[in-house]
Parts: sequence; structure tokens; C-alpha cells
Amino acid sequence: AQIDAEPVAIEELLAEPGFDPEGAEWRPVVVAGTYLPDQLLVFNRSQSGRAGDNVLSALRLDGTDGLIVLVNRGFIPLGAEVPQPPETAVEVLGRVRPSEQRGRGGLTDAAEGPLTEVRRVEIERIAAQLDGEVAPVYVDLVAQVPAVGPGDPDPVPPPEVSNGPHLSYAIQWFIFSICVAVGWVLAVRRSIGKRRRPPPVTGGTNGAAAADSLPPTDAASAGSPTGTGGASTA
Repeated sequence: AQIDAEPVAIEELLAEPGFDPEGAEWRPVVVAGTYLPDQLLVFNRSQSGRAGDNVLSALRLDGTDGLIVLVNRGFIPLGAEVPQPPETAVEVLGRVRPSEQRGRGGLTDAAEGPLTEVRRVEIERIAAQLDGEVAPVYVDLVAQVPAVGPGDPDPVPPPEVSNGPHLSYAIQWFIFSICVAVGWVLAVRRSIGKRRRPPPVTGGTNGAAAADSLPPTDAASAGSPTGTGGASTA
């Protein structure tokens, strides 16, 4: 809803009563002024399946007391030469973004000294190396006059508001979970069935062989010429 709002001059937005950077996120604004030579790379970013950096430039507004707005001009792939901003006055249409904060366990940039690369757009830290007041929000560039050329950074696309591939991933994992549960039940039933099954009965030729190996009975021994009874009769 914020993205679809009508663009306003950033000076008007900042002057609204009770302005809240978080509440103004994604609002379209117009920023008119001149880029300063100060540029930084926001590294470890990705766009369209490529790894690279975002180019963050400082723009001094026209008609103000030197207010500076940080503009994320867009993405460049790894190893690409960093393009310089236009030297003439520009008019930027962009989306408002609040200052980024370090999450728990996140790495930090150097606490002192000038920075040329940063992990996040932390406005207060970057403002320390700029000459002038810096706006409490930065802007993702959408379009610009003069127009963005082939050698300029690619503007950062708006956030995706659909489920994307996540819904299909969730369905797949539910199917996998059901398959595991069904497979476990079948395996348990098979194991129980094997334990209840009676042992096989020995028979056939093995049984006959076992009978042949039995010792002779007393009657057979008595009738045998070598038996004890025969010796006694003799």
C-alpha cells in the first residue's frame, strides 16, 4: 500500500508531524539536488541471482540548509567498476528506507575512521564522515532524471509481496513428512509380523537322515550275531 502511494517531495515527508522513519518505509519520494563525490559500497548483496554490491551515494538537496540524503543507486556485480554519479543536478524518484540496524550476532563496521565499504546502511555511522546534516532515512532509487544509463547500477527492485516458492516448498515438506510417517507404520507392522510368525518345521530328507543316525533298539541288538545276547547263547 505504501509503494502505491503518490510521490511527495522528501522535504514534505520529513516535515510531517510525528514523522516516523519506520512508518514511512516504502513511501515514494522525489529527491532533487546534486550528488556529492562521497560514495560507499554496501557489500554482500545479491540481485537477479548474482552476487555483488549496492552503490550508496550522498545527495545534497536543493533549496535546503544543506540537508544530505543517502541514495542507494542500485546493484553492481562483483568485480565491476563502480560508476560515478552524474555531475549535474538530478531528480530522483525513490522509495524511503529506514536506517538498517545490526541484528543479534551480526558483524559490525569499523567504529571510527572513514568507511568505503559497509555491511548495512547505518545512517548515523555513515553521517559521521559527511559534511552536513543527514536525513534520518535513505532512498532506494527507482528512476532518475537524467535517466539511468547502461553503465549505471541496476535499481533495486521492490520487495516481492507474493508467497513466491515458499508455499510449494511447504507442501513438499508436508508430503515428505507424511511419507515418513506411513513408512514408519509399515516398518513396525512388518517387524511385529515377523516376530509372531512360528518357526519353520524341519522335515523331508533331513528328517530321514536324522532317523538313520539313531542308535539301534534293544531288539535289534539281541538278534545281532555280535550282540551280547548272541554271545551268551553260544
